[in-house]
This record gives sequence, C-alpha cells and structure tokens, in this order.
Amino acid sequence: MGGTHSLPASVASVVLLLACGNGSDGKIMGTMAASRASSFSAWSEPVSLGATINTSSNDQQATLSKDGLTLYFASNRPGSMPDATGARALDIWVAHRADIEAPWGEPVNLGAPINTPLSEFAPALSRDEHWLFFGSTNRPGGFGSADIWASWRDDVHDDFGWQEPVNLGSGINTPGFEGGPAYFENDELGVAELYYNHNDQPVNAGGDIFVSAQAADGSWGQGVPVAELNSTASDQRPSVNHSGLAIYIFSNRPGSMPDATGALPTDIWVSTRGSVLDPWSTPTNVGPPINSGLPEIHPFIFSHGRTEELYFGRTVPGSGNDLFVSRRIRVGQSAGP
Repeated sequence: MGGTHSLPASVASVVLLLACGNGSDGKIMGTMAASRASSFSAWSEPVSLGATINTSSNDQQATLSKDGLTLYFASNRPGSMPDATGARALDIWVAHRADIEAPWGEPVNLGAPINTPLSEFAPALSRDEHWLFFGSTNRPGGFGSADIWASWRDDVHDDFGWQEPVNLGSGINTPGFEGGPAYFENDELGVAELYYNHNDQPVNAGGDIFVSAQAADGSWGQGVPVAELNSTASDQRPSVNHSGLAIYIFSNRPGSMPDATGALPTDIWVSTRGSVLDPWSTPTNVGPPINSGLPEIHPFIFSHGRTEELYFGRTVPGSGNDLFVSRRIRVGQSAGP
C-alpha cells in the first residue's frame, strides 16, 4: 500500500467478518462467554505511570497495544507542535517498555502526518493494529470543531509508518464535537463498531456516547446514541474490554464523588452486558480507589492473562493531568501476564 494508500483503497482494505450463525445462536454464545467470566478482586490503589510519562503538562488518554508494550497517549509537553499563537497543542506520543512489568521508556512525538499545529488527541488502535483512530480539532477537510480521523500502517510494529490520515466521514463527524474513539470488533458480533463521544455543540464538555457500525465497503454508518449509557450530564471517552461485555466511560452524572466544594467532578463509570448482542446495563460508578473526588477522566481497559488494568487520567493539584493505572486479578489466581 505504501505512501500511495488512498482513501478508497485504505477503507476498502478493511474486510468485515461474516456473522457466525443466526442471532439466537450468537446470543447463546455470548451468554456462555459471560457465564465463563471470572469474578475479579477489587481495584488496586492507582499508581502513576511515572516521571517519563507524566509531566507538568497535560498528559492524558492512554491506549496500549495488544501486547502491552506500546503506549500511545496525548500530551502538550515540550516537543509538541505549537499552534498559530505559539502555544503547544496536544500531540500524540508513543512510548515503549521491555516487558509488561517494566517502566515506560522516554516518549517520542509521532510527528507528521499524524500531528499538526492543531490538537490531536484520544488515540485508539484497531483490533489488528493496522489502524490508528484519533480526534483532531479544525483539521482541514473536517466537518466541525473536532472530528475523528484514521491512519493506516502496513507494518504493525512500525510506530512511525502511519500514512496520511483520512476523515471518517459524515456518518460519524458533524459540525459539533466528536472525540474519544474506541474500536470494537469480534467474531461473534460480526461487524466492526466505533464507539465515541458526540456533542452537537463545538465543545468537548458535555455530549453523549454514540456508536457507528462499519459497512462491508469499509465506510462508517450513521452514528446513533447508546441510550442506556447516556445521561443529562457529560458522558465521554468510551473504552470496551476485549470480550465486549464491559464498557468504561467518564461522566459527572449524579452519583459521582463530590469534590471539596460539593461539586461533582468527572468519575470513571462502567456498564456491562450478558453478550455482545445485548443492551448495556445502566452504568455504575467504579468507586474508590479509582475515583477520588478529583476529576478522573479518559478510561482505557487493558487485559493480559489473568489481570485487568484500568488506565485513566486524574487532575492532580499542582501537576495538571497525569496518567494512572489500577490493577485487579481474577479471584483465587495470582497476578501476572
């Protein structure tokens, strides 16, 4: 595909899986999968991702590769591209580690064509890791204040092989704000879905969780609100776990932990379902130690072996927004990859 990888060819290259069996069979399979799911321990006390990842700048929106050794995130740290005013915009950065328990190495700016003097944020990888989805503000060729874009790479091990991003089109993007993409695909569902947050207004505060299904030609269908996940408050940045049976969002809906003034900051919430064909449950607050009365934002759920890890951002007084991780393990089993 190389550098001549155009929009029609790149979109058409994503071939969807056929649904296995009929809907009833699929629901039975999903229910069986849910029944096999183990109970987990409580979430551990969150720990910072460390001084190489967290700075006095705005560090947010973590996404990991399937093997857990590559971290993509957004930051306006020194080295980010300045905007027209000279201020540093959000760029997407990448860091690596030697193994699942090792510290993260020094992050590197992805550079062009992903990053521009505008803001790029909320990275998310496709299941096969050939596609990088992300949000970008006021990028030429967009529909509104912030749109969702995608870039293809031929080599899934090349963090700097991303091709010119393409806009995901009017099925997803509008004159308002779109961000927080989360790609989900599994054999049972039979189609790829993109969850994301949408706001009719051109601002990132507020809005609801939407989902779009991918058509056979690679285009994205009309996004629709996921009613059971949404509230009258701000509901943003969904993250679906590997099985598709849990989704995490952040929201300042009633039930969030109040701050020192009594106001409701954003918390991390979770919703579950019995199979990928079922509706989501009403979200519940994940509670402490993840939620704290400070703003917690941008969840990303990651599984490896018997362990689940929840990455998220927290606004730390005097330090801006930092990235944290909390771990839990299947009950009765030791931690580890």
